[in-house]
Amino acid sequence: MQSRMAKRLQKDLEQMQKSYVDQFNVRMPNNDIKHWIVAFEGAKGTLYQGEKFELQFKFSNEYPIESPEVIFIGKPPEHEHIYSNGFICLSILFDEWSAALTVSSVCLSIQSMLSSATKKMKPPNDAEFVKRAAGRGPKSFLWSYHDEKC
Repeated sequence: MQSRMAKRLQKDLEQMQKSYVDQFNVRMPNNDIKHWIVAFEGAKGTLYQGEKFELQFKFSNEYPIESPEVIFIGKPPEHEHIYSNGFICLSILFDEWSAALTVSSVCLSIQSMLSSATKKMKPPNDAEFVKRAAGRGPKSFLWSYHDEKC
């Protein structure tokens, strides 16, 4: 019998492959349903047009009740809410997570966040944060969203 997590991830994968095949490419290293890499390009007409990015999703056994851990891997985009270590300051990944959210809705939210940028810039405290974050995952931090700044 499949767990709730496995059933939901299978449904999320089917949705990505059916509805978003032209936007997002999903692969699972070692065929591990709990570890996804989602590749996508910056949207046309934005600062990130044509740039290629990869998001790493790691799912716990409590998904979808608990949010996945989502980070950029490789070279992350230069954006005020994305740290140079790939961590993403986005409320839906933390305190505003809802089990109604899907992998595709998270990907679309991140793509939308990138698309709304008016200039490329790192978060103001990037170097300090990355140093503090060494060896830790994004869920080990208490994130705050003051005036949409992290």
